Amino acid sequence: MPNHPPPPARDILDAIGNTPVIRLHHVVPPNSAAIYIKLEFLNPTGSYKDRMARSIIEEAERRGTLRPGMTVVEATGGSTGSSLAFICAAKKYPFRVVSSDAFAREKLRTMEALGATLDLVPSPAGITPDLIPSMVRRANELARGEEFYLADQFNNKDARVGYEGIGVELVAQFPGGIDAFCGAVGGAGMVMGVSRVLKAKWPATHVAVLEPASSPTITAGRPGKHSVEGIGIGFVPPHLERELFDEACAVDEEEARAMCRRLAREEGLLVGTSTGLNVVAAIALAKRLGPGKTVVTVAVDTGLKYMSGNLFTDTHSR
Repeated sequence: MPNHPPPPARDILDAIGNTPVIRLHHVVPPNSAAIYIKLEFLNPTGSYKDRMARSIIEEAERRGTLRPGMTVVEATGGSTGSSLAFICAAKKYPFRVVSSDAFAREKLRTMEALGATLDLVPSPAGITPDLIPSMVRRANELARGEEFYLADQFNNKDARVGYEGIGVELVAQFPGGIDAFCGAVGGAGMVMGVSRVLKAKWPATHVAVLEPASSPTITAGRPGKHSVEGIGIGFVPPHLERELFDEACAVDEEEARAMCRRLAREEGLLVGTSTGLNVVAAIALAKRLGPGKTVVTVAVDTGLKYMSGNLFTDTHSR
């Protein structure tokens, strides 16, 4: 029976969410739980951050703290900035971004294409422990005055409102329940928002938060340099609530990058490094749980954002 397409959306904002879930087959070892991945790269800017950006802006509008003519300001590595630039363009707010040359050029160009003004913090050493905090300080300086609204993704609880939508959709997509859910954390709003919904429905769902092993801030209290954009922010994220996750895991970045290449070539999924990290952790959970169980994670963003870098360069296969 053919699928019936949804009715026309009111505008581009209504294209956010309602993403499909697929099962992974070729990268999952035998005698493991089933692993499913929610394709969040099908949101308009290719990232689940669209959900967060919309809730941050619309909740502020609802309260009256963001009004027409005000300029939105945020510190971001690029995916949040692209999403906020998209929302601000659709709603006609000026948007000023504090970012860095340490992040993918595709993301910086996307923000500019959507009308954002960029303020770049140089970081020739890459994503260092003090980079994100320095960007946040700069954004706080720029946002002084009544004509500015600081989005403040790391502290703004409005971020979780949008992410709870992922959890609501997963409850509908898995009526039989989810045994485990895992996700890499930057601001931690996504995993916390999803966990809040899943644990309300199925309290026994095991939730794991993930970070790069090269920057084990949550697991070992030691921030470090890494190159997984969007996560490992150098401090424990304020959104992280201990009662909403069951374990924290550090995942090797090289394993995550290798998994991105495997996902592309073996599953046809073109995703970024944090998604590779998610799948590496999901496989570890699937091995522990065994057959008959269900593990779910998310495809954070599209690999098309990383084509100018070396993520998909695998010299060992040449």
